Amino acid sequence: MEGFSFISIALLILTTVVVVRGLRIVKQSEAMVIERLGRYSSTLTAGINIIIPFIDRPRASYWRYVKEDALGERVVGYKMLERIDMRETVFDFPRQSVITRDNVVTEINALIYFQIVDPVKSVYEINNLPNAIEKLTQTTLRNVLGELALDECLSSRDTINTKLRAILDEATNKWGVKVNRVELQDINPSQDIKEAMEKQMRAERSRRAQIIEAEGTKSAAILEAEGQKGADINQAEGQRQAMILEAEGRSQARLKVAEAEAEAIRRIADAVSTTKADPTQYLIAVRYVEALEKMMDTSNDKSRVVFMPFEASGMMGSVGSIKELLKD
Repeated sequence: MEGFSFISIALLILTTVVVVRGLRIVKQSEAMVIERLGRYSSTLTAGINIIIPFIDRPRASYWRYVKEDALGERVVGYKMLERIDMRETVFDFPRQSVITRDNVVTEINALIYFQIVDPVKSVYEINNLPNAIEKLTQTTLRNVLGELALDECLSSRDTINTKLRAILDEATNKWGVKVNRVELQDINPSQDIKEAMEKQMRAERSRRAQIIEAEGTKSAAILEAEGQKGADINQAEGQRQAMILEAEGRSQARLKVAEAEAEAIRRIADAVSTTKADPTQYLIAVRYVEALEKMMDTSNDKSRVVFMPFEASGMMGSVGSIKELLKD
């Protein structure tokens, strides 16, 4: 009985060990690579999985972790894990010195967001996946920023991030990794470069202020000139209208005078028609008399002497005769 009890206990212990080593519970978003006698056998997914004890073994792989030491500094380390995390992972790399195209030394650190999509490749295609991703990111970052000037690095972060993501995603594809994003955190040039950039920015702001002031002065001058131009146009238009009205008034006055003279000639012709006299002589005499009146006007020059021809007396008599006829 004692021997039977010992065998039973041994079998129970063996069964328990077999069950424990044969069952593998995998959490959600995790995977486990199984090797059978040293060769890849299968990939375990979330849930309860059964393997052959002592023959099937999980393949461990390196994983990256960060902790703080006694001085509060970040320390990066690596450990072997049997389970592979399939979730998106973020690596924060330490600062590194980069030389830009214009030979400016600056410190840059970056974040990379990646996800393992093929656990088999992540185990068998690369020895230390986290370390390989870190070194590849640092090298690619130096190459990309080395092709750009400092100003371009500071103003084109989105372009740099997109280019880095494309290069890293292509390079890590054979490792079963999908790079989702790359973010530049800080671009920190040296202190003398910062001071030079600050002077340049102050000079640029001063230049822009002068340009804005000059443009304001120019706009004000243009508006003032346009206003003066409009005023001159309005004044000229008013003068033109006044001259037109004045000319129209003179024209109408001359028409009235001409109509009055025509009426006078008609009456003179009617008056002398019975005497068979020539009305033209009368009109000439009238014009002659008007001319004499202007000539004899001594209001401005009283020493003026006017000589009248002898024929004027006869013409004056004709005017008097026609005047008498008109009275009748």
